[in-house]
Amino acid sequence: MSEAVLLVGTKKGLWVGRSDESRRRWQFDAPQFLMDGIYATCVDTSGDRPRLFVGGTSEHWGPGVYRSDDLGHSWTETQGAAVRFPADVGSSVERVWQIQPSAAEKDVVWVGTQPSALFRSEDRGESFELVRSLWDHPHRPEWGAGFGGQAIHTIVPDPTDRDRLTVAMSTGGVYRTEDGGQSWSPHNTGIKAYFFPDPWPEFGQCVHKVAAHPDRPELMYAQNHHGVYRSEDGGSTWTSIADGLPADFGFPIVVHPHDPETVFVFPLIADSARIPPDGKARVWRSTDAGRTWSESASGLPDAFYAAVMRDAMAADNADQTGLYFGARDGSVWASTDDGESWSEVARHLPDVLCVRAAVV
Repeated sequence: MSEAVLLVGTKKGLWVGRSDESRRRWQFDAPQFLMDGIYATCVDTSGDRPRLFVGGTSEHWGPGVYRSDDLGHSWTETQGAAVRFPADVGSSVERVWQIQPSAAEKDVVWVGTQPSALFRSEDRGESFELVRSLWDHPHRPEWGAGFGGQAIHTIVPDPTDRDRLTVAMSTGGVYRTEDGGQSWSPHNTGIKAYFFPDPWPEFGQCVHKVAAHPDRPELMYAQNHHGVYRSEDGGSTWTSIADGLPADFGFPIVVHPHDPETVFVFPLIADSARIPPDGKARVWRSTDAGRTWSESASGLPDAFYAAVMRDAMAADNADQTGLYFGARDGSVWASTDDGESWSEVARHLPDVLCVRAAVV
């Protein structure tokens, strides 16, 4: 029988939830990596057996990448303790923000870090090497730090082209390679950076998250620091799809795994008021690629003043899709009917930073 696993990364450790494939009731293990900040989690189902990944940061030992081949019952630290810069770089990894398996290359896993750097593994996460071409990009001196740090927080592999990869950073914006990482170009046309004298720069945008569907990789979505966008040409140009939402600020954006035109966001009032509009927890859904939006409220609380972070909303891989989000008040919510209704599956955890789930 299949098992569902739910990884909840928080500021003070990892909680692993377990359920059967119905996902109606969840039982959470005791916390792991206690007191480590868990900013990245991943469920890799591409191999012979599922492999879980965690990117954790200890205030004493620093950052590390850990993997589990038994669904989170035990963990092994990546060789060399963490992703590391070569000695000649003169920098150190502060935090792991993203772990993403390749969709086109067997055993390839990508990691995004703070400061903004991209690392590649060719042995399914057992060792990593810096992608020097992006680290040495001439724009690097002008990439700034967002409120959470200066980091690559999004990695979107193209499942149809192993040489094409999209990354997003705060701040810096969206960059893409089409030659296997030999060169990188900014892809921010149409994304606004209201905080600059010129609000339409080539790069420097504070993009919070980018998502795409493997069946239509040219159709991409972005949640910006004020702004929600769609691209129909793989990120070369972007069009606003914020009309119909109660606010255009937020962090996560998630594409339905079975429908490239269904997308979910969790709006917040503004960068200066990071709570949901009207103090109500609401997921907003579009089924037509952002042309129209509808509110998903059933089961969600009205008196709710916590934010949902960029990686704290996710969908699983089940035939009947499960959707999940965790908030900074330590609550975790789940839906198994495409967001029509929600139930609380955990509460009183530390600040939730990231959520990932799968049926394996």
